[in-house]
Amino acid sequence: MWKTKYEELLNKYNINPEFIEFNDLLKFFLENKRRVIHKWIHYFEVYDLYFNKFRNRENSILEIGVNRGGSLFMWRDYFGERAKIAGIDILKGTKILNQEGFNIFIGSQADPLFLNIVGEKAGPFDIIIDDGSHIMDHQILTFEELFPFLAEGGIYLCEDCHTSYWDSYGGGYKKKSTFIEYAKNIVDDLNAYHSKNRDELKPNYYTKNIEYVHFYDSIVVFKKRKRAIPYNRKSGEIDWRKKE
Repeated sequence: MWKTKYEELLNKYNINPEFIEFNDLLKFFLENKRRVIHKWIHYFEVYDLYFNKFRNRENSILEIGVNRGGSLFMWRDYFGERAKIAGIDILKGTKILNQEGFNIFIGSQADPLFLNIVGEKAGPFDIIIDDGSHIMDHQILTFEELFPFLAEGGIYLCEDCHTSYWDSYGGGYKKKSTFIEYAKNIVDDLNAYHSKNRDELKPNYYTKNIEYVHFYDSIVVFKKRKRAIPYNRKSGEIDWRKKE
């Protein structure tokens, strides 16, 4: 039914409903006539997959890269009035959004001191969305500085990671200093307890505090959760390999 209702808007934005699941975030975007929102269409499905459980609760959300402010209103509509929504931007004009009930911090995500001030004043955060400069050094620094301010069970989502393949943003295919390669290395950290050579790979902070790293087109998602040292057990009494 929704396909028929929104057919004109779907055509306007060249959206094929066969390739995306409809949700409230996409609905808000299609109906938006207020502040500008600029997103890759497939993002809405990824957002809903990880953010849905945080709706209509007292949560703290941080978005890096406020720009024209449209997404802040989208988050408020989606998460509900009980959510506290903060934003970071380098443009001083975005301070006007404080009048709308948001908490805007002006500064650069390349400044670790600034990021820590934001974390201390507005954190801990249940969700952090990095939609900032998309520059490699900035994405990595922001993750390292703000992930500790993510609440237990929280989600850190870095978007527009396709810039990891763009030279103009410090990226490049298989280039070691890109955010994508950085995130791939964290996959190794998740498995560090199983390493037979602790000189090469040993448990660290990420090993003990990240439950998963999920990769999508242009998006990397991390979930923060304390992890115990993995162990295995056996159950059952019948083994066909042994004679009764």
